[in-house]
Formats: sequence, C-alpha cells, structure tokens
Amino acid sequence: MTIETRWTTVEELLRMPDDGFRYELVRGELKKMPPAGDEHGYIAGEVFAELRNHVKAGNLGRTYAAETGFVISRNPDTVLAPDAAFVNRERVEEVGQTGGYFPGAPDLAVEVLSPNDTHTEVTEKALAWLDAGSRLVLVADPRRRAVTVYRSRSDIRILTAEAGDRIDGADVVPGWILPVAELFVG
Repeated sequence: MTIETRWTTVEELLRMPDDGFRYELVRGELKKMPPAGDEHGYIAGEVFAELRNHVKAGNLGRTYAAETGFVISRNPDTVLAPDAAFVNRERVEEVGQTGGYFPGAPDLAVEVLSPNDTHTEVTEKALAWLDAGSRLVLVADPRRRAVTVYRSRSDIRILTAEAGDRIDGADVVPGWILPVAELFVG
C-alpha cells in the first residue's frame, strides 16, 4: 500500500485566507510563525529603514519588509519570508511585477532571532537562502548583540556591537555600512 503525501503549493499558500498568522512553506509543509515580539520588530525595522534609505538614494533596486514571500524552490515548494530583504535593480527589472511571491531568493536576506528560535533552525534557514542564490545573509542575535554574516557556506563571520563592528554591503549593496551597535537598544 502506498501512502501519497499531499504537499501545499505556492499557489495554495498565496490563496490562503488571513487567519492572523504568518506562514512559510518549507518543502511543501506549512510552518506557522507567531507574530514578532518587541525587540525582534525593532531590530528588523532598524535594518529595513537603514537599508531602504540607502537603496532608494542610490537607485540600487528594491527593499522588502517582513512577511514578503520569496519562492526559493519548487516540487516540493518552499516560500520563505525574511525580516528584511534587498533585490538589485537588474533582477527587479527582469522579473517585473509578479502579483505574488518574488520568484527566487533576494540578493540580501535579513533574519532576526526570536526568543523561540533555535540557532540550528536559523542557521539552516541562512544556508537555505545561500543555496537558493542569496549572496549575503545577515542573522541578528539580540541576546548576544551580534550579527552573523553569511556570504557562503564557508565565509561566515560574527560581528558584535561591543567590538564596534560594522556590516558592509560590499558588492551586494554597494556603499551600505551599518554599525552593529545601532541595531541593539540599551
């Protein structure tokens, strides 16, 4: 006897009624995401605001706020929603308006650790972004007042507020520099 597994698709996720929760789709399985807490929302907002202002001033592309879905794989489908994201102008123009989720990974994906997240889960998500084509992934950890910067599976650095470290967008978001300490209150 064969049991057929029924996966949720990108199209079904897009048509789901709003029930007050945010969902991601991971290899065809819905993953319910609780609303962000105060500190998480603050940090995500700070990164987004700084990123958006820089990108807009330089006409570098488009920034995306939390809850924007990116389709990073099909069959089974995966749609992830970073806390902030950037896609360069050339890719935005190539894709155009989709009316749905952005097809492909952002050039930059930003994740903020929540109290209920494990480091393993967030590391797996960062690597999934890289595997799907993101060129820079930032993971902000409020408890450690640190940002882990992923440029590849082997190029991973931890920047801290205490050391006075700065995030550098380098070739992904040219000219964008953000002191890590500016992300964390108190």
